Amino acid sequence: MPRDPNQHGTSRSGTTRRQFIQTTAVATAGFWVANSLAAEESKAANEQINFACVGIGGKGSSDTSGAAAHGKIVGICDVDTQRLDGAANRYKDAESFTDFREMLDKLGDKIDAVTVSTPDHSHAPAALKAMKMGKHCFCQKPLTHTIWEAREMGKVAEAKGLATQMGNQGTSHDGLREAAAVLKAGTLGKVSEVHVWTNRPVWPQGGDKPAATEPPAHLKWDMWLAGAKEREFGKGYHPFSWRGFWDFGTGALGDMACHTMNMPFMGLDLLNPTSVQAESSGHNGYSYPKWSVITFEFPKNSTRDALTVYWYDGGKRPPSELFDGKQPASSGCLIIGEKGKIYSPDDYSARWEFLGGGLEKPKVEYPKSPGHVEEWVRAIRGGEPAMSNFPNYASPLTETILLGNLAVWATGEDGKSKKIEWDSQSLKAKDMPELDKIVKPQYREGWEA
Repeated sequence: MPRDPNQHGTSRSGTTRRQFIQTTAVATAGFWVANSLAAEESKAANEQINFACVGIGGKGSSDTSGAAAHGKIVGICDVDTQRLDGAANRYKDAESFTDFREMLDKLGDKIDAVTVSTPDHSHAPAALKAMKMGKHCFCQKPLTHTIWEAREMGKVAEAKGLATQMGNQGTSHDGLREAAAVLKAGTLGKVSEVHVWTNRPVWPQGGDKPAATEPPAHLKWDMWLAGAKEREFGKGYHPFSWRGFWDFGTGALGDMACHTMNMPFMGLDLLNPTSVQAESSGHNGYSYPKWSVITFEFPKNSTRDALTVYWYDGGKRPPSELFDGKQPASSGCLIIGEKGKIYSPDDYSARWEFLGGGLEKPKVEYPKSPGHVEEWVRAIRGGEPAMSNFPNYASPLTETILLGNLAVWATGEDGKSKKIEWDSQSLKAKDMPELDKIVKPQYREGWEA
């Protein structure tokens, strides 16, 4: 039988349910759980923070500039030398690298904090190496490529007492925090269903392995692969469509659920689902399917009754009758309670409204954020932890979300999976050892996380 999540001591990332509730209770109680070890070892308010940035193209460009606004960039790393040369012109005091291992080893004590903004498969190898060296860490969403890595990131961050944050920026929005506080206040009554959908993928997905070809001269292909198994370069891997390949990305679910499922996760304590099941267009084991619908079952816990979460991507949507005559947005979430519904037509849940009539917005308390990056910098300087810190928030959120990809993988070519009974204590799918390779990666030698 699946374990009762209310009866365990320590769960994801070493986080107890009590710790999780305390951390996310900022949405109603207005307090933060301070990390005393991090505070003791953090940079003083008047000291300069030295940042090293892994991945400086795409989202990495804004992550690097965000760090630069609060300190000095001393190292930049990217496997694309065109991007690296461009960043070097902007950050003239930074030393340039194409291998994050070399950068961390060489700069060592010059670095206080690291940003990681790479393809999903290299998040954990870069972030874990940095954190094991005692560096504070910001990592883009989804936190990791696999469930095991998500838990490991939380464990290491907690053990080292580090200031950490995942790049799901909606966590710092007033709208999301207010909606989560409304849920915690019980305004909807008993919640039975959550529906979350996205307009992704917006990249090619569901195809065959790309034909082998020579990589562009400006791409260090072996460095790009990092811990993934060796293969020849193919068009579509770099710079964007890697998201659609099992070995590199996490598909539509991994790309967007850390945003679109974030508000119900915070407001409804969506830890430790006991089962997950999926249907999809079918896949070949190399590329994610063109579409998927995933069902998560969450048992009753100390804060809410049992409920079901449905995820939709690739053009799939919840039944139209659930929206009370409203035309649903291309991405969003819908939370159904016995007294009404909360609908957000927004990837970040920054905007939301009641459906169903009769409900008025209650006055709830929630902490105001100084800004997403500012939360992380404040934590580095010894202040309150960022809301989306690894041990108590980002790691558990990522674990919950990536569990859906186990079910998607199990759909295979026929597009249907059996129900996966999940034991979050041991990170095991009951009687399905073939899923172990999706739970925990096997790294190439020299790239171990």
